[in-house]
Amino acid sequence: MRLSVLLQGLDYVGQLQDCEISGVTADSRQIEKGNLFICIKGGKFDGHDHAVEALAAGAAAVVVQRDLGLENQVIVPDSRYAYGAICGNWYGNPAQKLTLIGVTGTNGKTTVTNMLKHILESAGKKVGLIGTIQNEIADITLPAKHTTPDPLALHSMLDRMVRAGCDCVVMECSSHALDQKRLAGLHYKVAIFTNLTQDHLDYHHDMENYYHAKKKLFSLCDTAVVNLDDAYGARLFEEIGCDKISFSAGNDAADYTAKNIESFPDCSKFMLVGGEKLARVKLPIPGDFSVSNALAAGVACLPLGLSLDEVANGLCTCRGVVGRIEVLPVGLPFTIIRDYAHSPDGLEKIITTMKKFAKGRVVTLFGCAGNRDRTKRKIMADIVASLSDFVILTSDNPRDEDEMQIIGDAMPGLDAHPDTPHEIIPDRYKAIEWALDNCRPDDILILAGKGHEDYQVLHGETICFDEKKIVAEILERKRKG
Repeated sequence: MRLSVLLQGLDYVGQLQDCEISGVTADSRQIEKGNLFICIKGGKFDGHDHAVEALAAGAAAVVVQRDLGLENQVIVPDSRYAYGAICGNWYGNPAQKLTLIGVTGTNGKTTVTNMLKHILESAGKKVGLIGTIQNEIADITLPAKHTTPDPLALHSMLDRMVRAGCDCVVMECSSHALDQKRLAGLHYKVAIFTNLTQDHLDYHHDMENYYHAKKKLFSLCDTAVVNLDDAYGARLFEEIGCDKISFSAGNDAADYTAKNIESFPDCSKFMLVGGEKLARVKLPIPGDFSVSNALAAGVACLPLGLSLDEVANGLCTCRGVVGRIEVLPVGLPFTIIRDYAHSPDGLEKIITTMKKFAKGRVVTLFGCAGNRDRTKRKIMADIVASLSDFVILTSDNPRDEDEMQIIGDAMPGLDAHPDTPHEIIPDRYKAIEWALDNCRPDDILILAGKGHEDYQVLHGETICFDEKKIVAEILERKRKG
């Protein structure tokens, strides 16, 4: 592709002879002859430091956001933004041939995108999905490395979706991706805001920065669908200028609400009401927060042309998401749930939901992630100890941190609730083993934090750690001897 074509739509300075470009990359280690190298300044590394090296390795030109005095440089105001736009141009801007639906928020993104995909497919659409657990091109499933991919991988995937005949794409839009402009050049038909609670402050530093990162999605969309039950959602609804629709599980001021909510161990029932229109929903996923997720997904389909009845029919046949309120089939006199809850809000929601149905104790096994926001560790432990009948504090993904340091940060939260018994078992495998040995009939054991993940990052090394398989393995070993 010609350099002039790759730079279409960008403001830039540089008088270069137009030439054929063999590929695009922002990784200096992957330079091949004829590539266009985009210099991006990150938190630890700056691609500008490798511009000369890239040209020496055969790059045809470099895109920079400051003048390096190089002969083959293209100077742009923002190289991160330019990278996204250039990747779109490289693949022929596939996003323009698709209807994009973006979902952002601290919790619920994965569930909402999966619900959206199911509702739209039930209405006859061919749908692609980009998210935390996996990426889906119609019926093809691909592993996901990041919630929102790097621009080159993202536009490559969108191109594959176009070629597979997809009509639309539902996409999780992380705060990191929005802040790092990975979505540059994309425009969403509908964007959804689920909620905002404490998470990722190791990156964003405070909640205000976190909020403004999420808010950026709503400058890229035609219609916003916003949760009024969340304080940040109510604020967002007032601040954005695009077309907007509100939803709520209890606020009649919202455009769409859930009425007559009934909760059961295996489902939720409610009336989806919008103005004078209503539809009855039996959602095969328990929990009040599942009703909120269903509202988000269902209401977002209305600006896409679906009727309220089509939305309700889709919701009634939604499947649960792997690692989200997932009941493990163990054949024991107690119930085991694995869930991805790894933030204060997520833990509160899953434990509160299980308390409604528990005939025995709610036993929560959880840990706090390493190399992440240390301030939320005490808060997480405080919430778990205040709501659970028994707590097992263990490791999550310690990464490069010492497990005992992480546990030490969480301990004040447990100590604030001396009446809640607990065990401290740093080794997560042994913690699960202990829990299986000590749960009583009718207990509910929540394995919180890992959810769909099949790995653990321990001392900088990634090891296999699939809790569904681990539980089965431990139980099989116990049966044999």
